[in-house]
Amino acid sequence: MRHWALTLLLGVFALCAHSMPQTGEDSQSTALSDQTLIRIAPSTASCEGAAFPEECADATRAAEAINLAFETYGISSSGERAGLVAYMLFESGDFRYSKNHFPGRPGQGTRMMGMPPLVKLYAESVAGVDAVARAEAAGGDAGLDAVLRLANCNDEKSFGMAAWFLSTQCTNDTRGGLAMGEMDGWHDFLTSCVGTTLATERDTLWLATTQVLNGEGLSKTR
Repeated sequence: MRHWALTLLLGVFALCAHSMPQTGEDSQSTALSDQTLIRIAPSTASCEGAAFPEECADATRAAEAINLAFETYGISSSGERAGLVAYMLFESGDFRYSKNHFPGRPGQGTRMMGMPPLVKLYAESVAGVDAVARAEAAGGDAGLDAVLRLANCNDEKSFGMAAWFLSTQCTNDTRGGLAMGEMDGWHDFLTSCVGTTLATERDTLWLATTQVLNGEGLSKTR
């Protein structure tokens, strides 16, 4: 049993060594920088004091991975980019978490804190159906966590899920609304595609992200 578990874990590491397929178009938008992320969320400047240091990604790491995700999945409009950055910042606690710790739901994670069924779809996309089937063979919570590792084992994959989600799971109308950079489009993305409830904290973060990406000064700091 121990040998089988070790074999499965080594297989996950091997899959993480391979890059995701480059499926998107080259972006015409300005690349996201670490300083841009720090302006939006100052705590991303470092991982000092992070409760789970192995999960935390600072602004430098995050910016590199997010830019790659935008290119891979063809996220070119500033409105969509702002929406995804705000979404990931909120769900991951300013990129300090890549797994669900509150309450600690098995199999939930990546920087968008996707639920297990969605994580499985993403893992199949970036690691392959066979790899996911082998991970699920562990059964129960162990199987869910093994699938999450396939989707979450490096920055490229962990930060890539939100862009994959928008490009494959949301309707064209939702994407168009988000691209407009208006609150109604942001709310439609959250309720119609993500399937979550609206919250003032989410809106505050989205407004800050939108202002910074549009080159505006922040009306107030977070």
